[in-house]
Amino acid sequence: MNVRKIVTTVEEIRTEGGREVTPAARIAVVAAVIENPWAGQGFVEDLAPGIDATASDLGALLAPAVLDALGAPAEAYGKAAIVGLDGEIEHGSALIHTLQFGDHFRKAANATTLLPAVEKRGAAGVVFDIPLKHITDATIRSHHQTTEVRITDAPHPDEIVVALAAAAQGRPQQRLAPLSTEQ
Repeated sequence: MNVRKIVTTVEEIRTEGGREVTPAARIAVVAAVIENPWAGQGFVEDLAPGIDATASDLGALLAPAVLDALGAPAEAYGKAAIVGLDGEIEHGSALIHTLQFGDHFRKAANATTLLPAVEKRGAAGVVFDIPLKHITDATIRSHHQTTEVRITDAPHPDEIVVALAAAAQGRPQQRLAPLSTEQ
């Protein structure tokens, strides 16, 4: 796996709706800009060798980094794969939609739910939103949220940006009733 760079962001929301958020709501994102393992190969029928060579190492790199950046236990999480213009969306999906990748984050966060994801193709600087859901119960509405990400010089046409996001809580000032009230 060839990693060009790692980008880490931490957002801390201290007020929402004109009211203080206590404690401040934190969301961390750690993104790796990597060489697309299938770059320059044209259409590749069997993606398994590239997955085997990349996905687990990528998950092992990103999962502890995003939790360290968050600085608190994760309550919500998500993932993203943004493929450069010379790649296929399937290349990003192949890396992040495997247990080899996702189980690193699930185990580190003591999570049980599927990681919500976004995949897309784009030029350097493309804006993408990472969806987040609760780590053990995807029906908990307060934790359904997104975080916006942009890396100004990535992905290059032959790269993939793979990112993990974690939140220490649900949305600031959330007030929706539980899903069970509508059943």
